[in-house]
Amino acid sequence: MSTKNTTRRNFIQKTLLASGGIILAPNFISCKKDDDLVASELDTNLLTIKNFHEGVASFDPSSSSVILWTRYATANAEIVWELATDASFTSILRSGKITTEASRDNTLAIEVTELEEHLKLYYRFASPIDSAISVVGETITLPEKASSIKLAVCSCSNYQAGLFNSYNAMAKSDADIIIHLGDYFYEYEAGGYGSTAENAFLNRQHEPAGEIITLEDYRTRYKQYRSDIDLQLAHQKKPFICIWDDHEIANDTYKDGAENHDDATEGSFELRKQNALQSYSEFLPFSRVNKENNSLIYRSINIGNLVHMMMLDTRLIGRDKQLNISNYFTATGLNTEALKSDLNATTRTILGSTQKEWLLSELAGSSSKWQVLGQQVLMGQMYIPIAMLTAFGADNFGEILTELVTIKTRMENDDPSLTAEEKAKVLNTIPYNLDAWDGYPGDREEIYQALNGKKIITFAGDTHNAWNNTLFDKNGTEVGVELATSSVSSPGFETYLGTTDAAFISGFEQALTTLIDGLNYFDASRRGYMMTTFNQTSVTSEWIYVDTILSSSYTATVGHSITYS
Repeated sequence: MSTKNTTRRNFIQKTLLASGGIILAPNFISCKKDDDLVASELDTNLLTIKNFHEGVASFDPSSSSVILWTRYATANAEIVWELATDASFTSILRSGKITTEASRDNTLAIEVTELEEHLKLYYRFASPIDSAISVVGETITLPEKASSIKLAVCSCSNYQAGLFNSYNAMAKSDADIIIHLGDYFYEYEAGGYGSTAENAFLNRQHEPAGEIITLEDYRTRYKQYRSDIDLQLAHQKKPFICIWDDHEIANDTYKDGAENHDDATEGSFELRKQNALQSYSEFLPFSRVNKENNSLIYRSINIGNLVHMMMLDTRLIGRDKQLNISNYFTATGLNTEALKSDLNATTRTILGSTQKEWLLSELAGSSSKWQVLGQQVLMGQMYIPIAMLTAFGADNFGEILTELVTIKTRMENDDPSLTAEEKAKVLNTIPYNLDAWDGYPGDREEIYQALNGKKIITFAGDTHNAWNNTLFDKNGTEVGVELATSSVSSPGFETYLGTTDAAFISGFEQALTTLIDGLNYFDASRRGYMMTTFNQTSVTSEWIYVDTILSSSYTATVGHSITYS
């Protein structure tokens, strides 16, 4: 086994990329000409599974490439990697050697290019000098043409909120790829959000103990999450396509700040963001399809010419600061005119101009059957009666909710006895979540108007609850459907309702689907993921839930399904 010198090892990028002020760990690009090995020289009888404490993973498969990942326990260790078409590694396709570096926390991300399409692949890493070997990972290259594809969709995994049974279920499923829509981890301190008296016995307190701010803080948190056996299994068995949301940096992040960041006590937000994104790129690498700016995570992935997946950054690249609805309450009530005026300001954006132009171009140029937006936050119009919003948390909330549902049902049945005052209680609505697309209606409408008859499928996470919305433009024309996943472990609406009573939660779910136009399905309390199956005629979404996150003995069941064509 020969060792390449520095000039010949052209697929190893020795310096961090600096672009737009963001430093990201580069992927090591491997072309066919870079191969070191043509047959395995690893004697597995002399190697032990050790030192690869965070397991293995693969990311961003295409029809000709895939990213292989691992982390080794020490720096300056020469690591052999192998990619084969069989689990016993008798048919090795590609291989090479690479040295771990402390500058990227000993992580390795090898983007293997020039592969054949539609392959089932196996990969592993080893340090022969340390007699160490990793587990065997499984991954794929995508077909150039596909009749069907299965995507498991997930988001919002909070280590200290409970066990990652949803990851275990996805690992054991027949999904081709796992789509992770963000909140891969949470930045909060040990004992903070997600930690309760009920789950304390699990001993899953965050590390480090404080809220994470420095580069080493973020790296430590990633390593804790990647130590989880269920998350490791999901990465080992399935390739991931990931996008960041806010908690990979700080709660309710926008382009130059966050709700959960205080410059006075936590220092520069730009430095914190830099730390967060550098560590993200080390542990969750992605294909840098934007050659002009390698720090941009938004990208498109063509899945078998069947699904045109556009992964969006609705958090960092262009998002203006969220509006705060509490700022619009006055002594006489909610100032809806001021809220409406600010929401519809032409300068407000969630995408930023460059990303929006890219997205519109992608939509216009695609010939795939399904146009899919893989992104973080709800796109559907979630307008609720003002009377419901102002009563939330009050002792008579249930009574008011029942009254509103009764009125809406009477309206749908054209009850002539309804008064104008009663109708106003239901018709006077506002968006309840200004952190979602409802807070940026201009960008949303511009996308809808650019579809030109095409319809979109929108994936969303963020809320910790499951939703299915029909998407309408401002003229009431249907433009697509939204499929939003529940969380892996983060608590849902049941936390804000202050009860786990099944009857009350069921009533709340039914109330929202009645009161919110376009909302077809809502689950307020269960943890899980979505399985979406695409073929040439339809897409079927199954919301799969685990019955517990407090025990490793769990059952996963389909709680709801729809088919859209």
